[in-house]
Amino acid sequence: MNGYLILAIVLAIPILFVVFVAISFFSMWLKAWLNGAPVGMISLLGMRLGGVPYGLVVEARITAVKAGIPLNTDKIAAHFLAGGNVVPTVQAIIAAQKAGIQLDWDRACAIDLATKGSDKSVVEAVRTSVDPKVIDCPNPASGRLTIDGVAKDGIQVKVKARVTVRTNLDRFVGGAKEETIIARVGEGIVTTIGSSDSYKHVLESPDNISKTVLARGLDVGSAFEILSIDIADVDVGENVGAKLQEAQAMANKNMAQAQAEIRRAMAVALEQEMKAKVQEMQAKVVESQAEVPRAMAEAFRNGRLGVMDYYKLENIQSDTSMRTSIAHPDVKK
Repeated sequence: MNGYLILAIVLAIPILFVVFVAISFFSMWLKAWLNGAPVGMISLLGMRLGGVPYGLVVEARITAVKAGIPLNTDKIAAHFLAGGNVVPTVQAIIAAQKAGIQLDWDRACAIDLATKGSDKSVVEAVRTSVDPKVIDCPNPASGRLTIDGVAKDGIQVKVKARVTVRTNLDRFVGGAKEETIIARVGEGIVTTIGSSDSYKHVLESPDNISKTVLARGLDVGSAFEILSIDIADVDVGENVGAKLQEAQAMANKNMAQAQAEIRRAMAVALEQEMKAKVQEMQAKVVESQAEVPRAMAEAFRNGRLGVMDYYKLENIQSDTSMRTSIAHPDVKK
């Protein structure tokens, strides 16, 4: 009797487990089957054990199948486990199919994972591919309202442009984004203005900027295809050439003043040096004059000079002084 009871318990455990699984997944299984997107009980159980929200996966499969896209639960579950957004990815494939755009599940998953953590999404990428997007150049969020260039005549030209782009799904993963497009267009506008002989040429034909910039192939390697570049506004700015000339003239003036100050300082130094030399020579003269009485005294002692000779010398000096006074009466001694 005990053996039959144990056997009944052993057989009842798997039966109860199957019944539990059937009850747990029956509603979802029935919903998938009624909508023409059947999912096996084993697949539902595997997703439950794998931590995958099977309800979300089944709903995504039903949506895809209803849109005519044969998408199985394994791919949807794999994308969820990879950290992707299942529902937006399915919606993007459906939108691409309705718009006649070639987009398979693997590429849609790659785009979804590439845009994760940003303000972009795979749905937006598909929508932009269908409905082109307009990008302001420069971006007002950067704090600048115009792109400024200087023509060859030195006049500044301020330009505001709008770039119409369409998403290139084949290059979306790994391609340059909007910031690169804005930077390239801005560089092209500045180069075009700088190559113009006069600012008047830019004002007369602003469409030349669009044609020139568009011909440069700025969308190479980017996630977008540039459809058009439209100049929204053109204004005349400052006379940069005149300001530069004024600044250069002021710099030349300051340099000339500095050189003149150097020469003046050298002249003052030379003057002071000459004065010092004059004082030095005068000191030598005074020193030499002081030696005269000493030499005369020595001559008196040695007998080389007599008293009468001294008187004759004094008379000659007095006579010379008198003659000088007569010849130059205005000269004061």
